[in-house]
Amino acid sequence: MSAEIAGKIIGDGQPAYIVLEAGPTHTGLESAKKLVDISADTGVDAIKFQMLDVERLMGEKDVIFSYKVLSDKAKNITDTVEEPLYDILKRRVLTKDEWKALKLHCDKKKITFISTAVFPEEVDFLVDELETPSIKIASGDINHLPIIRHVARKGVNIQMDTGSSDLWEIERAIGAIESEGNKNILIHLCPTGYPARLESIHLRMITTLKTMFSEYAVAFSDHTPGWEMDIAAVALGANLVEKTITTDRTIRSCEHMFSLEPHEVRRFVSSIRELEIALGTFRRTIPDEAKKGRLKVRRSIFLTKEMDAGNVLRIENIDFRRPGYGIGPDEINYVIGKRLKRKVGKDEMLRWEDIC
Repeated sequence: MSAEIAGKIIGDGQPAYIVLEAGPTHTGLESAKKLVDISADTGVDAIKFQMLDVERLMGEKDVIFSYKVLSDKAKNITDTVEEPLYDILKRRVLTKDEWKALKLHCDKKKITFISTAVFPEEVDFLVDELETPSIKIASGDINHLPIIRHVARKGVNIQMDTGSSDLWEIERAIGAIESEGNKNILIHLCPTGYPARLESIHLRMITTLKTMFSEYAVAFSDHTPGWEMDIAAVALGANLVEKTITTDRTIRSCEHMFSLEPHEVRRFVSSIRELEIALGTFRRTIPDEAKKGRLKVRRSIFLTKEMDAGNVLRIENIDFRRPGYGIGPDEINYVIGKRLKRKVGKDEMLRWEDIC
């Protein structure tokens, strides 16, 4: 169960692949570059954008979209904003020359550039001209089998966002990718909502997806403030996490309020890496130093009275006390009824060499 992006393997037994999403939070080339600069050298693996022809995509430009914004960071006060989806997406549009400049900037900063695409021409441009190693399919396109197949035929990694899809729709989409001979697949659990409500997250779906699609890596796209859900997702087996980044959570536009700010990125990454260390392995392996240390709190057999050589050890003459450097309580049956080789004092630890 693994995927590959730009030579990096993603799957069980590998560190979680960390992606920062900048598609919804930039407002043009310069702000996009700034988000790249913030992301570089923080330990994240990739930064993601969204290429879309909004004029072509929005057949009806008056579709209203609702989301929350953070109006007071200190008091965590939010407002609900409603505006045409067309206006929201319009803010994310770049020209082809700008996309080329942005990809080049990512390359210079040594951070992997990945992108969502919604039309075949965008896929061709991203893969054939920009050499983008991974394309994400938006959750709204789970039933757009033609675009899914087109991306699959490119042979690059394909990330399938599942959003509010039914399981049978996910199965159908994965089947479409497989039918094109592509098995470099990442399946995203992406809770709906801006931000997502806790009741809508269903982190246990990560386990479901890993069971149903055991050949493939599973990812988590986070739409909640903070990074507690990302930590939980990795603990449940998510192989990739995606988190939106912004310069300021109070910007009054979609997705900013639950994004990471620049000063939080390194702590976000280190929290995930520390969790991975703490998760350890499925085997119970005890380091030698821990084995030695545990003896301090385990118990040994001590005598409750002074006994001479030749005396028989009886349970009423024995107590179990710390530390555990001597004969342990689990070996009491090998001690009772034995004779002492030497005189042992009261409150003295009994050792094997003291017994006949």
